[in-house]
Amino acid sequence: MKIPVAVLITGSGSNLQSIIDQTEAGTLPVRICCVISNKPDAFGLERARKHDIPAVCIASSGKTRDEHEKEIIAVLESHGAELVVLAGYMRLLSSVLLERFKGRVINIHPALLPSFPGTHGYEDAWNYGVKVSGCTVHFVDEGCDTGAIILQVVNPIEPDDTLETFRQRGLAIEHQALPEAIRLYCTDRLRIDGRRVVVEPDPAESTGRTGCTG
Repeated sequence: MKIPVAVLITGSGSNLQSIIDQTEAGTLPVRICCVISNKPDAFGLERARKHDIPAVCIASSGKTRDEHEKEIIAVLESHGAELVVLAGYMRLLSSVLLERFKGRVINIHPALLPSFPGTHGYEDAWNYGVKVSGCTVHFVDEGCDTGAIILQVVNPIEPDDTLETFRQRGLAIEHQALPEAIRLYCTDRLRIDGRRVVVEPDPAESTGRTGCTG
């Protein structure tokens, strides 16, 4: 049975699209049960509707954080979400939602944390002049991009790069990294040990396992 996953977005939803593409290709064993945005004009909502995925706007303006998150929780629970994925969701979460979905919220960030947290990972890394950046998928806590790290993928900055070419290559890397982290979670291969996330071996690839009985 496919695990129901909810995706929270704020903008265009390109990472959402990568999840949709892999679920439809059968390479990601999940079902996107709903997409939620805090912005009514988020293009990611249209992406969801084009694939017959329930798409809901829960506006954050004029509400306290607790009020807003309680509305989100109600939608998540009504759709039976077991994992919550932040894919370009530009708001920090509080204990209201994080306690309800403890250990079941993950986020993708466009830099190699703990370097360059916040909303401008690509720009901050580029302006700092680093030679190597990348993306990080991590569990979410109440800090700003401070949760335990699931995986990181490197994006070297080439001599002829511009900020835009660096960003576009980074997005392509993100579009592979986030579905992979979801896959690891949904196949029970992640174990949190303090600040570390241990990735358990794939049983199908274990030494001496052929998949046959004799």
